[in-house]
Amino acid sequence: MKKILAMILALAMALSLVACGQEAADNGGDAKDGKEYKVAMICDSSINDGGWGAACYNAMVSAADKMGWTYEVTDSIAQNEYYDSIVAYCALGYDMIYAPGNQYTDAVLQAAEEYPDIAFALLNGGADTPAKAVNKNVSSLLPDAQQIGWIAGALAGLMTKSGTIAFIGGMELDTTKGKYAGFGEAAKYVAQQEGKDVKLLDCVYAGSFDDSAKGMEFAKTMIEQGADVFFGDASAVDSGARQAIDEYNTAAGEVKVVDIAQPADILGQNECIICSQCTDNAAMISASMQAVQDGNFGGETLYGSLQNGALSAGAMSDLVPKDIQDKYQSYIQAMMDGTFMK
Repeated sequence: MKKILAMILALAMALSLVACGQEAADNGGDAKDGKEYKVAMICDSSINDGGWGAACYNAMVSAADKMGWTYEVTDSIAQNEYYDSIVAYCALGYDMIYAPGNQYTDAVLQAAEEYPDIAFALLNGGADTPAKAVNKNVSSLLPDAQQIGWIAGALAGLMTKSGTIAFIGGMELDTTKGKYAGFGEAAKYVAQQEGKDVKLLDCVYAGSFDDSAKGMEFAKTMIEQGADVFFGDASAVDSGARQAIDEYNTAAGEVKVVDIAQPADILGQNECIICSQCTDNAAMISASMQAVQDGNFGGETLYGSLQNGALSAGAMSDLVPKDIQDKYQSYIQAMMDGTFMK
């Protein structure tokens, strides 16, 4: 019954793509070994959100272009649509399904059991998730959440004037918790080196990645609590927070509250953004595609870190004084050298 439903969904999807003039064959499909490989991404946020969804989609496109793969995406889907969206692509014969978030784990594992010949790449998947796949056709792509938090936290510790910083989460995922913890410990350590104390407000969760209004609400409340540096893991929710921050700064007549973005370098998108924590997910996706072509995909966790170039700090705003920029780069180097907070 599930396979019949998948075929119906796949047919509907195929007709939709043709009707929209977006046939998958139009965007690549010239892999080096002559076979036409196809990758599909499902996402609960929009690929035009200027945040997580956009960064993850662009990473897939970059990897697909590099490897000569055809790609397609279904975005802005609800949680109860994860599985159906995945199996629709499976029924269409896609070689790899790319799911950018830990929240897709259950749907991915279920589909992976039913489609043993398809590869499933789970970004931010748990380190133990590949072992749970019955057919060993699942790999986790896992950027170091602690280091992501460190990259933002070190700058927050240097930049805060009020001594209060804030973090906004989309969903209460292990990776988000790791980023929050890393953000707090790095900010407090760096601030201490600068002779000041930092308070990290309790993490707030929107329960989704697309509720920008909730992000605005959170930011306004946290600004009232004294927060002057923000970081988040909430996609469009973060975009809403930045809008509220920009509005606050405009009313104040100066930039008093700032934001550190992630996972792409989006300096200039909002006046309040002073830097971005950047994650090169394309490198891990490309490695997964190569494994599919080599016939040895699955059963492993591919880690991304500062050390292997998957993580980095982006360009900095002129709002960050030169002396702070220099200090920040020295902390980033310490993270790369393994001497940070030691």
